This record gives sequence, structure tokens and C-alpha cells, in this order.
Amino acid sequence: MDKKSQVKCSFCGREKKDTNVLIAGIEGYICDNCVTQAQGIVKEEGSEKINANLDKELKLMKPTEIKKHLDQYVIGQDKAKKVLSVAVYNHYKRLSQSSKTLGPDDEIEIEKSNIMLVGETGTGKTLLAKTIAKILNVPFCIADATVLTEAGYVGEDVEAILSRLLQAADFDVSSTERGIVFIDEIDKIARKSDNPSISRDVSGEGVQQAMLKLLEGSVVGVPPQGGRKHPEQKLTQIDTKNILFICGGAFDGVQRLIEKRVKSQSLGFQASKKMSMLDKDNLLQYISPEDIKSFGIIPELIGRLPVLSHLAPLDGSALRRILTEPKNALVKQYVRLFELDGIKLDLTKDALDFVVEKALEYKLGARGLRSICESIMMDAMFELPSNGKEEQMFEVTLDYAKSKLSGDNLKNLKVA
Repeated sequence: MDKKSQVKCSFCGREKKDTNVLIAGIEGYICDNCVTQAQGIVKEEGSEKINANLDKELKLMKPTEIKKHLDQYVIGQDKAKKVLSVAVYNHYKRLSQSSKTLGPDDEIEIEKSNIMLVGETGTGKTLLAKTIAKILNVPFCIADATVLTEAGYVGEDVEAILSRLLQAADFDVSSTERGIVFIDEIDKIARKSDNPSISRDVSGEGVQQAMLKLLEGSVVGVPPQGGRKHPEQKLTQIDTKNILFICGGAFDGVQRLIEKRVKSQSLGFQASKKMSMLDKDNLLQYISPEDIKSFGIIPELIGRLPVLSHLAPLDGSALRRILTEPKNALVKQYVRLFELDGIKLDLTKDALDFVVEKALEYKLGARGLRSICESIMMDAMFELPSNGKEEQMFEVTLDYAKSKLSGDNLKNLKVA
């Protein structure tokens, strides 16, 4: 008993009676006070390494270099690339400033500028997000707004967005609070109607209101494993002040609102001249927060997404380049697929032009290219691997492409 009463901490020398907890090890003991101090030292050392990595990355990835990386995978959309490159670079600078100790005279705190990207389907919104995620040294996740509902209703709560970011950061809270979130299909939570209704708009305006504090910056209780399937779990507190949010959506029909607004502003003798100068094929370049508000996004949410940019519709030349130029171009993917079976694939120039022509006709953007290529290649991908020949050559000509699309159901995809 005397020996036990003389047990003390091997680090600070406190006796057992002077500590709350004394943990036994192989060679000695450690008290709760020393554990707390050691934890603080480890945390401080870890944050210094993280900040050093951030500073190093800042020197390597300037906005022009980020854009060059995006150019390797995404064709066109220079304005959207510049907006994203600057946003990511400023995000790094803001993080590096917050990690440094500010003097009493330095009271300037750089606030984040969340982004709203508007573009038609198949123009590259999600591809831009996926591509930029490859070069980041901060956690990144892509969330889908279509599954979100107001708290208490079937669907996912808004906090589920941060659950994905927390998982991307390996459940490290400090890393999560430096992350970037891309929220896709943001237009699907637009207010359903301006008219008052008996039922609540739980997947529209209710979600927008729940997202306000999330985007602006607040401490949010996040279920690490998702809230619906594990209701018993302990919530993790995450500060969203330094999390950059990028929202993207097609906003189908907003062109009519833009045209209506421009017409109403063009009055007098110069009205017809101003209207004739408009680019009717790319009305999104004239988009303003007023149009987003008319579409059904509440003003409070628009104010928390101050950077508004657009993605231009893809013309024939852009679609043609998408087929062959990027690192993961569609033609390169099919060539690789056939190579795995020992088949050499060759697509003629006329066949590629025909694919582009049909994609423009169907108005499905870059996704339409894959639909058309799948229809053309389907029979070949079914039959050729079973031929048993060691080396085969398969050439896709204009006549072959036309014959495969002539009786195909793909023509039903055409958009009026």
C-alpha cells in the first residue's frame, strides 16, 4: 500500500493524490495535466507543418498556373476558369493570413467570396470542379443540392454537405475548416412559386434559408457519418468561416428572364439598335443577380454568393476539340478501350464532324457526344472482342456512323 501511495507522474513529478487521472505505462506514469500539454504541443507542431505546406503550395500554384492545368482537361470557358483560379488562389492566401499572428495594428481580415456558376447542361460545370480538385492541397467535395430538404423532412439535411467534406478530410476538423465545397444543381432548390401556399416548400425555399448561415460562416453541428442512418452519433462542431463554397446550376429557362429584363430596359429610339446588338445564342453572358432572383433564389442567398459567372454554350469547334484534345478526350477513351482487346480503332475526320453535327442537333452539350459515340460503337464493342483475332483494325467512317444512327432510338433525344 505504501508503494502505491508513492506513485507519481514520471513527467512532472505530481503524486497520485494531486492528479485527476494517472495513466500507467511500461516504464512509468503520466498525469492528465501532462497529457493535455502534450496534446497542445502536437497540435501546434502539426499546424506549423500544415501552414508551411500551404505557403509552399502558394508559391507553386499561381492563378495562371491553375488555369493552365484546367486547360488540359476543359476546352474553352476562359472566364469561368479565371474566376475559379482566382477564387482558389485567394482561398490559399486567406488561409495563410489566418495562420499568421497579426499585430495590434493589423485588423484587416480577408473575407471569402463564394461563387455562383451558371451554364447550360453539358458545358463543363461539374468537370471544372472535378479537375480543380486534383490540384488542391485542401479537402474538396462535390455535393448535390437535389437531395436536400428542410430539417425534419425526408431527404438529407443541409449539414450533410459538410459531412462529405469531413469524410474527405479523414475526419480532421482543422483540415475540414480549410476546405472547398462545390454544390451542384443549386438551381433545383429554387422557390417553386411566388404565390403563398398551404404546404411548405421544404425542398426549395426552406433549403435556401437553411444554407444561409452555412455559406456566410457559423459553427455547425455536423453528423460525421450522415444524420439519417446514424441518429445516435455525436455531432462534430465545424466553423464554416474559412470554407469556400462554389455553387453551379443550369438554371434552365433563365434566358427568357434575361431577355425580358433587357427588353424592358431598352426603351426609346435606341431600343431596336440595342436589341440587335445582343448575342441571342449566348444570353447567359448578360446574367445579373436580378435574373437569379426572378428564377427563384432568395436575395439573402444571392448576397452570400457575390461572384456570379457564366459558362458559354459549346459551339461546333469547341465540341470538335472536346472529342480529341483534352487529356481524357472521348476519342482517346474509346481507343484505349479497344486497345485492351487488341483492336486498333481509327475514326475518320468526316465521322468526327458527323458526331459533332449530331451533338449540336440534339442540344445536349458535351454529354451528347458520348451518347452518340456509344450508339455508333455499340455493335463493334459487342462483336469484335469475340472474333478471336490477335490484331484487328476497326475504322469508323462517315457511312458507318450514319448507318448506326439511322435506325437508332437516339433521334428521340433531339430537343425542340
